Amino acid sequence: MGKKGKPLGIDIGGSGIKGAPVDLAAGELAGARLKILTPKPATPDAVAEVVDQIVDHFAEQTGDSPIGVTVPAVVIRGTVLSAANIDPSWLNTDAEALIKEHTGRSVTVLNDADAAGIAELHYGAAKGVQGLVILTTLGTGIGTAIIHDGRLVPNSELGHLEIDGYDAEDRAASSAKDAEELSWTEYAERLQTYYDTIEKLFSPDLIVVGGGISKDSEKFLPKLTLRCPIVPAQLRNQAGIIGAAHLAVERSKTS
Repeated sequence: MGKKGKPLGIDIGGSGIKGAPVDLAAGELAGARLKILTPKPATPDAVAEVVDQIVDHFAEQTGDSPIGVTVPAVVIRGTVLSAANIDPSWLNTDAEALIKEHTGRSVTVLNDADAAGIAELHYGAAKGVQGLVILTTLGTGIGTAIIHDGRLVPNSELGHLEIDGYDAEDRAASSAKDAEELSWTEYAERLQTYYDTIEKLFSPDLIVVGGGISKDSEKFLPKLTLRCPIVPAQLRNQAGIIGAAHLAVERSKTS
């Protein structure tokens, strides 16, 4: 047996790659995050090298514990199958095998919104909620996670629903608010249309709103009128790291 330590979560984003050891009992980071700028171009090998640097940085705290890694893409059995918000060279890359090769560690790779959903389910706004929870992350695009009775339905891409002839995220992501300089009221109208559609199609029991903009949730969530409750995510930008570490440990128990 090797040295057991805290599991490591790593969140691969468009601008930065962030990682930290995670205290799964508390559902929080077990130390300061390390952030390294995402390489340009963000090819699989270039990103895997940065992941390896983060793994080395935390080696003392994590020992040979499992690693969870998020990517902004559809991931099926470790292989990346979409590239809407990631370098196209990732398509069909076996990311788990690649990162394992670079780091020599047991690796679980998952979609970033799914990781946030897992974190909110176990430690945050969706904890103890029965029925259907839909988490949305509002950022450059819109990421989504669907959770039913505590189980994740992976790789939902509800940011790409077509609404009024547009890809939903082109109108309702927080990047659209910035690019078009929308007021909070104007942006809330876009979100109302989006969440009305989600409600009509899925009838969720709870909607959780994450992404960087969720820290300003009081400026737009009260303007929305929905049948189900809609609440801000609690783990903010730590959710991906925490959720990735959680799933990595769960998978290591069954493998």
